[in-house]
Amino acid sequence: MHSVELFAGCGGLALGIADAGFEHALVAEYDAQAHATLLLNKSRGLRHVKDWGLKHGDVCEIDYSHLAKTVDLISGGPPCQPFSIGGKHKGPTDTRNMWPEAIRAVQELQPKAFVFENVRGLLRPAFEQYLYFLRLQLSYPEVKGKQAETWKQHLVRLIQHDKKVGAPSYRVLIQGINAADYGAPQKRHRAIVMGVRADVNSDFTFPSPTHTREKLLWNQYVTGEYWERHEISKAMRPVIAESDKAIIAELRETLKLPQGRAWITTRDALDGLPRPISTAEEIAHHLLHRGARIYVGHTGSTWDQPAKALKAGAHGVPGGENIIVSRKGSVRYFTIREMARLQGFPDNYNFSGPWVSLIRQLGNAVPVQVGRAFGREIYDILSAKTSLKYKKIA
Repeated sequence: MHSVELFAGCGGLALGIADAGFEHALVAEYDAQAHATLLLNKSRGLRHVKDWGLKHGDVCEIDYSHLAKTVDLISGGPPCQPFSIGGKHKGPTDTRNMWPEAIRAVQELQPKAFVFENVRGLLRPAFEQYLYFLRLQLSYPEVKGKQAETWKQHLVRLIQHDKKVGAPSYRVLIQGINAADYGAPQKRHRAIVMGVRADVNSDFTFPSPTHTREKLLWNQYVTGEYWERHEISKAMRPVIAESDKAIIAELRETLKLPQGRAWITTRDALDGLPRPISTAEEIAHHLLHRGARIYVGHTGSTWDQPAKALKAGAHGVPGGENIIVSRKGSVRYFTIREMARLQGFPDNYNFSGPWVSLIRQLGNAVPVQVGRAFGREIYDILSAKTSLKYKKIA
């Protein structure tokens, strides 16, 4: 099955979607250094990446005519800054808002499905009306905006169309997720916009989470399997967090085995990597970068939980973020290779650019595991309809 990846960044979502079975006919990215990372891995002949059709430039200028009626899936992560909790909160009025371009791609390519990722700030009450607009516009992509029409004026027409027709061209689901629930070693909360064309499947659901906090706590504090596997003595184990005590007590009392797999911890993800040093790079991108400090409200990640969400920052890593805290309280930055593992990239995936750029690329990336989970769900949906012809949306 063929796909198009927009706003690809350094390739996390694209790689996960490809792992699920899709072949990217087009992978587009505007940032020069992120595109250089994609190009580097393509030139090295990496699995999946070597076959991607890379496009560097403004997504607003992409001509999709050569791909018309050949694309099964559109995926991508429109720039999140307009809706980020830490941003300027301009939302749809921000010049960096690229949701109109994601919509244009759906309108022109008429894919069987799409999946877009964004920050959970998109789900805030402040953007409730714009989210309603996105849902309706992606449900009825054929109802295009008029010249000089604002999105609010367009929304009025979409509401009227929905009341009149009541049969969307796409079924659209929008939901917040925690990447840790889908196998990423990171507590990364994001918004997922997933749609499937109505003539393909009008009754699909979000993929169910595969990993749970409860199963991790079971392995740690009921069976002890986690500590034994990592050869961690009782004296070296961390103090149980207050937020986990009630869950652990219930697990011990009921002895009911939690379903699914355990959350992947930082220790799990970084297993096998040697301690980073600052003098020589024995492993690509595994050099120690000094200067990490604890700030109020920014206390870093711990070894035996999924890491806190990696951050990009406007000028590189923010103070107190992207750091790991030892049992004795010392802190250091994650290396680039460690961050790559926390985002699900394989160790043979390399990155291009200076440290600040690499932090930004990885902080903005979608975990490969998330792309794989949603890619597989969509692949399974479409596999049942492989003989279906493309429906022309009026």
